[in-house]
Amino acid sequence: MRADDHKINSTCDTNTDEMMQENNLQKPNIYNKYLPFYDSIKRQGVSKFDEIRENLSRSIQLNELQPGFSFWSNALQEFITLYGFYFTKTNHLKLVNFYLSVLSITDLQYTSVHICCELLSELLRKTRLITRDDLVIDWHTLYRWAKLIHSNHDKAHALVTLPEFVLHIVDERKAHPLWWFQPRGSYRLTEQNITDFVNCIKDYVFISIFNKEHGQKAIEACKYLSMLRPELIVPPVIEKLFSSIENITEPHRFTAIVDCLTYLARQLVRQTSSYSEGQAYVLPLLMSVLPGIDLNDPKKIYTTLKFLNTVLSLITCVDCSSAVQIRDDLTEIEKQVCLSTKLFENFISTFLDRVFQMIEHLSSDMFDTTVITDEVNIDYRDIELLLESILRNITGQCSSKIYWFVQEKLTNFLSGAYFSPKVKGFVSAVVRALLHGNPVEALKCVLPKTCESIEKIMNHADTTELFINGKEDLELIWYLTLFSELVRARGDTLLIYKPMIMSIFNRSIHIVHKYSYEILANAARDLLESLSYVYPIEYRLTIENLDEPFIDFLPIRVWGQPVDFDRFQMQYHIPNVDEIDFACEFVKAFLYSELTLLNEKILKLSNQERSRSLSFVYNIALGYFHMIPRIESEQLADLVLSVVPYNSKYQFQTSTYMRESKFNENLRMRLVNDIGKLLDLLVKNHLDDVASMKKALEILSLSSIYYGVSKKDNAVRYRYFNSNKKIFKNQMCDERRALRFLTIETMALQIEDFILSNCEPMTHIDEQVVFRLFELSLHQYIEIRRIAQSELFSVLNHYAFSSNMIADRIVEVLKTANETDHDQVKGCLYILLGNDSFFLPTKISWSKMEKLWPSIASVNHSEKRSITNLIQRISHKIEKLFVTKEINQNANEESTRAAITLWCAIESKELETGNKLHEQQNLANTQSYNNLMEQLNSLITSNTTWKQQQVAMSMMFHLFQKYIPMSCSCIRTCVDLLVHDNVELREYAIKSIAAICRLQKPPRIYVEKPLGEILQHNGQSSVTIINDAYHPGDRMDNAWLTIDGYIPPTTQSEWEQTCFLDKSFHGYYTWPKMIKYSINKRERYSQNNMPEQAAILYNRFIDKNFVKRMTQFMILDHDNVDGQTEFDTIRFAAFKGLFRNFGLAFIDNFMEQLYMLIHEKTKEKQNGSHRVAAEIVAGIIRGSKYWTIEMLDELWKNLTVFLNEVCSNLNSNTCSCWGSCFKYAMENVDPRRMYRPIQFLQSLINNPAVINISSVTSLWYIIQQLDVFKWRVPSIWCYINDHVKKLLHHSFTAIRDRMAIVLSISLIFDLTLFHGESIRQPNIDQTIDEIHEQLHRAIKSYEEKPLTNVSDQIVEIDPEVREALNFIDTVILIHTKIFFFCSQPIKNSIIRIFPTLCNIESIVAHDDVVKTNLAISRLNVGMAYLNVNFVEALIKQLEHVYERSTWHARQVAIDFVQTMIFSNLFNARSYANRIHDFVLKSLSDEQYEVRIIASTTLSGLYQCGYIQVTDEDLKYFRIMSKTNYFTKINTKKVISTNDIIKRHAGVLGLCAIVLSNPYDIPMYVPDVLMLLCEHPHDPHLIQKSIKQCLSDFRHTHHDSWHEHREKFTDDQLVILTDVLISHTYYA
Repeated sequence: MRADDHKINSTCDTNTDEMMQENNLQKPNIYNKYLPFYDSIKRQGVSKFDEIRENLSRSIQLNELQPGFSFWSNALQEFITLYGFYFTKTNHLKLVNFYLSVLSITDLQYTSVHICCELLSELLRKTRLITRDDLVIDWHTLYRWAKLIHSNHDKAHALVTLPEFVLHIVDERKAHPLWWFQPRGSYRLTEQNITDFVNCIKDYVFISIFNKEHGQKAIEACKYLSMLRPELIVPPVIEKLFSSIENITEPHRFTAIVDCLTYLARQLVRQTSSYSEGQAYVLPLLMSVLPGIDLNDPKKIYTTLKFLNTVLSLITCVDCSSAVQIRDDLTEIEKQVCLSTKLFENFISTFLDRVFQMIEHLSSDMFDTTVITDEVNIDYRDIELLLESILRNITGQCSSKIYWFVQEKLTNFLSGAYFSPKVKGFVSAVVRALLHGNPVEALKCVLPKTCESIEKIMNHADTTELFINGKEDLELIWYLTLFSELVRARGDTLLIYKPMIMSIFNRSIHIVHKYSYEILANAARDLLESLSYVYPIEYRLTIENLDEPFIDFLPIRVWGQPVDFDRFQMQYHIPNVDEIDFACEFVKAFLYSELTLLNEKILKLSNQERSRSLSFVYNIALGYFHMIPRIESEQLADLVLSVVPYNSKYQFQTSTYMRESKFNENLRMRLVNDIGKLLDLLVKNHLDDVASMKKALEILSLSSIYYGVSKKDNAVRYRYFNSNKKIFKNQMCDERRALRFLTIETMALQIEDFILSNCEPMTHIDEQVVFRLFELSLHQYIEIRRIAQSELFSVLNHYAFSSNMIADRIVEVLKTANETDHDQVKGCLYILLGNDSFFLPTKISWSKMEKLWPSIASVNHSEKRSITNLIQRISHKIEKLFVTKEINQNANEESTRAAITLWCAIESKELETGNKLHEQQNLANTQSYNNLMEQLNSLITSNTTWKQQQVAMSMMFHLFQKYIPMSCSCIRTCVDLLVHDNVELREYAIKSIAAICRLQKPPRIYVEKPLGEILQHNGQSSVTIINDAYHPGDRMDNAWLTIDGYIPPTTQSEWEQTCFLDKSFHGYYTWPKMIKYSINKRERYSQNNMPEQAAILYNRFIDKNFVKRMTQFMILDHDNVDGQTEFDTIRFAAFKGLFRNFGLAFIDNFMEQLYMLIHEKTKEKQNGSHRVAAEIVAGIIRGSKYWTIEMLDELWKNLTVFLNEVCSNLNSNTCSCWGSCFKYAMENVDPRRMYRPIQFLQSLINNPAVINISSVTSLWYIIQQLDVFKWRVPSIWCYINDHVKKLLHHSFTAIRDRMAIVLSISLIFDLTLFHGESIRQPNIDQTIDEIHEQLHRAIKSYEEKPLTNVSDQIVEIDPEVREALNFIDTVILIHTKIFFFCSQPIKNSIIRIFPTLCNIESIVAHDDVVKTNLAISRLNVGMAYLNVNFVEALIKQLEHVYERSTWHARQVAIDFVQTMIFSNLFNARSYANRIHDFVLKSLSDEQYEVRIIASTTLSGLYQCGYIQVTDEDLKYFRIMSKTNYFTKINTKKVISTNDIIKRHAGVLGLCAIVLSNPYDIPMYVPDVLMLLCEHPHDPHLIQKSIKQCLSDFRHTHHDSWHEHREKFTDDQLVILTDVLISHTYYA
């Protein structure tokens, strides 16, 4: 060892001593401190972390990314999950720097990048642990990878962002100012801000609760709002619940509100400084929802039980009424709550009665345990789990008095009769609840009687029927079910009943009735788990004594409250010696007897007897295997080559007795041997006994991998836990203060996670198990294969790199199988297909892939449809899951230094040996990769079927490597397949050519210059940046990036020196200090300077006939979609690569084909021909990006002529592909670099050669593709804008429609920016104002002249009026499209033109399409986000419309109000009075239609809470409705029209009040209805409105009328009934 090595090694050992001091650790997992084996965790945590960092360091120092670095990085991730940040800050920083250094490796594969990013994300998650001074990260490394792998995900808005708002508040008040910016106090959200926010959004959220599509999001939003202001959210929801109970018409309202209250439960039941009134509602709510336990509505019962479970888990069931007399510190609310708790016993009694009734009903023969409705499929297993949880909450969190009451009621029910096995789950829930509350008393009360009943039945039973024929005995099943649940009690409480329990098993174990022995077998497992497992014994909300007196503790004050970790006082069941002895005695008594029976009489037993015996063996193994150590056997050493171990030396143990065997042998080994022999006999003699085979295979698998917890059960438990956590979690609470029962469950899961973390290396015994399962996975019987495969996947998933073990065997079967081995082949393919968690083809090493993948592609049975389908599924799964593995694994100097710092430098001798091994491994991987590629290539080119060729080609394509040159034979095959007869192979071929061209592309030449130098070169002397602030938009310093004023260079030197910045974000917001860009020069392959691999492409594409054949095939390759040709981006990429790499070499061949394509005569091939031509042209233009000026001039000399011919013959079928051509050719490219195609597109704007209408519209579609340049072609958009405005009155609709779209697109970069401006872009306000002025003239022209003139019986359309109508139609469409294309559509001009859009309603009434567009245009304005200024301006315009417009305009204006308010509830609050006055004025409009819409609008505003129903409104409408419409003129009684309008307005106002309450009857509604009933003889219009109102009222309240009628007096009911059934109203 070198001296410096010794020095480093000596320093790395001191970290262990440092870590032993717990105060030095960063952030250990706080839950571990409260686990019963914490001392063991502390010891193993230090050792395990040292082991991990040692092996991570060694992996990188010895250049091994796979499997060493990957394996130990996963180990670190698991370590952090289990132990937290159980390391010092020094080691924390070393880990961060270590993974950052690995990312600096330039040729790192994405699998390793993903690992690094995941670990960095985890290590940097706790930001307060590391300060800015501790860590500096070079962002360039992360940015480089982000550019390669980044995928953009848009955030959802509205209700989805509410959690972020809550977290924003938390961050403002709790964020540690180490990394995150903390706003100044004056800029933070105030309490009033939060209140205003909640008030603004709550009404919208309440309405959305009933939305069937987004209701769940609304409920979650309600929860977050209730965290902020419970006093504003909880009471309204409770009120809605009380109004919805027993609403038969709309039961979904009940379920929606109950579901919402479930999420609000914690805010409902807990006392806070701002809200404690919710507790007063708890008992009334519990009582009121009990009718929801209705078996006729599964969803309703599920929602009700979920609510009850949530509330009862947060409260204590204790009668606290006596506290009112004892304590003098109670608030009025607390007194009320204490008195209400008297109802607990009544509630529990009623609830249990309903549960018993439900069980009796389900037990009947007429009821099925699974109910499916049209909307929901609810398994009653979910209801059983909820019921169990509810009963456990009651018995676990109640006073002694209530517990005795509950126990008596439950035991009376259990002993009263026996029920059908169908209700086993419900019975289990009852028994488990008793055991949870007080296991000692529950066992004393129930277990002896149950055992006595079983003994009695057994004494009188016919043994032949029970033990041989398997006759069903329902009474026996009932008591066995009770017995099986009772032995789940805590282990120490079962000890006194040991003789009784053993006796029952002895008497009953040989019952062969399937359901009976399954119950007993489960009982055996549960008994062993109860006796020998470590688990929490209670999950109470509080540890306080819940019994009276309540002097020092008041239970209601802990409802819903969190508990500090330091006050948890966890209680675990830790098995004592007697319990362990009981468990061992049980195993010896029953496991050995069953094994003896199976060994001695296996062939004499019936299938039922054999299945019974194996069920007991299986369940005993499940219950006791956690105490049985691994089988001692030699470790497999050749699973994978690695310079570091791939298993941990430290295996976690939860108990000390696990090491001390209580048996003379290892029971795992015994089962492996005995079950192995049994399987041999079953396969040979009893293939029909699938049930026994299944159990035997499961036992075999358990013997190898099971240690007390299964991954599947653990995942289910986590899902349930996370579901509850989602409901209960309150982000406003400190993370160290959580609900006690949730924290206990977290600790229980933590125990399971520690058990599952043990994964020892595979041994030879495990290997035997794998091969046994593998052989049976190829069995001729499908069911046996399926079961064996499932167990095989479990075992292979358990052991790292075990997949390599069976790969060779699979290859052997696939290669040697003949026609009679169809089942074996199928079995192998199903193994390869795997399941959701296991997929072998991507898990194995390169050496195994070299053999396996070609075997899959060349399966001899591929002509069979089932085999073919399997191979296709495997191939598709490889495409989806395969990520290229490292072939040549190389660390760099930076990562090696970080690795040494993480641990220490390894010895020079070991380093030398490791480097040799590394070189050998790289060579072996390279050889395997090349061999694999050649074999797949050989399959493609040999005499195989098309299906086999497709699979092989798919595999080869996904194996393309950047760092390993592709062989010439593979490239040649890919090129040849371009003209293959099979379309799928041609598609793979074009993908391959695109990839090959990318791999072969010559490198770009980059330069880096200071910003000032570049600006100076472009005539800019300064940068508009003040104090590093952003000034986005158009500035003087970024004008040189636009096409405006650009003078193309005339020499190649100028062309190369021009700084082109392709991405549109460059310079828009700000500038970097240094700019790195690629110069306009790139090497290209020439005939004299070309590698062999590139020459293959050259030789083929220089051949005119080959190019012709290829293009002809491409025409036919894609079917049209809805009559439109689909532009193929992959072919575009291939052509781009060819012209980028080879320049003008192929241009003549392709230009010849291009003319042939656009002159195609066959009609069926014309669209396809244009598509291919467009793809080629796009590839040529994009591929010419770095060509010389001379080459570009030559290209565009030919291309311009060709494109002009194309554009003169465009049609609606071909324009889309040519639009895509220019889009893909120009996007993400500096417009100055693309000035030639831009000039061509400009030439199309005024192209006199095009006279065909279809061609004109198509040309404009192509011109609009200029939007890919975004803000950098402003002068062109200004020119287009000016030009298009002159064509808005065009006579052809298609052209006008396209003009509207193009004009709208020209305005999309007119943005209002913070500290910035858009001064060069077309201006929306200017454009719309100009159009508005022309629109006024068009309207005037229309109004002054008739549309048609009749002369001498000839109808002539006035051209000026026609032109005016055309202009109006186009303006409407422009208004609509602006909202579609522009990100900021609302401008002052849009508001100004709005009245005119209302006024032209009558003009466009003749055209349904235009009328619809007009409605949409106004709807867009109403649904847009309007800031306060725009709301103010828009309301003024509405008032203007009402004062000066036609009744059509007034009608649409008042209709618009509702849309605007609903979409801007937050910003429009302050204008409620103005809107109120406006609507009331509209109610008195002279036009009937306006009044009707005003009434509807008013009703909607009342209903959403924007306007409140006030006494003033009621008085106003009452007076108006009583207006006398008779007047005297010259002593004659005359009807006054104005007075009728007033009377009608009052009636409509009253109708609006009634209809704003469709689901309830507020106190003022009965009087309003009586007022409406006073108008039986009014004029027809008034009667019509009242009829409609009463009809709607009757419809919405009919089914709940038995409840609603209570709000009326007897006299009112008589009047209302008379009116509702009167022929006057319902004739």
